[in-house]
Amino acid sequence: MIKKFLTTCVLLAGINGGAWADEAPIEQLKTFLKTNAALSADFKQVSFNKAGQAGQTSVGQFYLRRPGKFRWNYQKPFNQEIVSNAGKVWFYDADLEQVTVKQLDDSLGSTPALLLTGQVDINEKFILEEQGSDEEMNWIRLSPKNEESGFKYILIGLSHGQLGGMELSDNFGQLTRIYFSNIKLNPVLSDDLFNFNPPKGVDVFEN
Repeated sequence: MIKKFLTTCVLLAGINGGAWADEAPIEQLKTFLKTNAALSADFKQVSFNKAGQAGQTSVGQFYLRRPGKFRWNYQKPFNQEIVSNAGKVWFYDADLEQVTVKQLDDSLGSTPALLLTGQVDINEKFILEEQGSDEEMNWIRLSPKNEESGFKYILIGLSHGQLGGMELSDNFGQLTRIYFSNIKLNPVLSDDLFNFNPPKGVDVFEN
């Protein structure tokens, strides 16, 4: 769960309207990373096995505020929270009563987690290629330059300058798709939303 999350964070982005129509898809993505300070959205995440069969489906809410803050609230089928703030990421699994803490630093520089925080030069970490249009979306392929990143590629679909969908292929033949709805650009998000205090009685493991 933790590894897959770190490799999917980059997908959680919307492109601000206005100038999008005058920009190529790759430039739209770069514009978002430079200009949008906050975002909230509902999400649906579906995992597929090597045979292409759909497995677990998860739903919840996502929040982002730059620099370096984001929160995933997984509501179904399991209650989980993933929170990034102050250079750390907390992974809370309510069913397991367990919290894992990781440093969000250069050791994760080859993953999209840092790209999401706005602290990574995408031209330095990824090869970007336009993939044409399909399902009324313009698609961009991001291939990591670091072969040890844990995933093969990410596809990001942009619809009218906003995120429409994404697809992640990892090195184990697993495929993950995320769909977004109710996207709000630059909402007012409180500091408390990005603070995480482990519930009493849970086990905390910090790397």
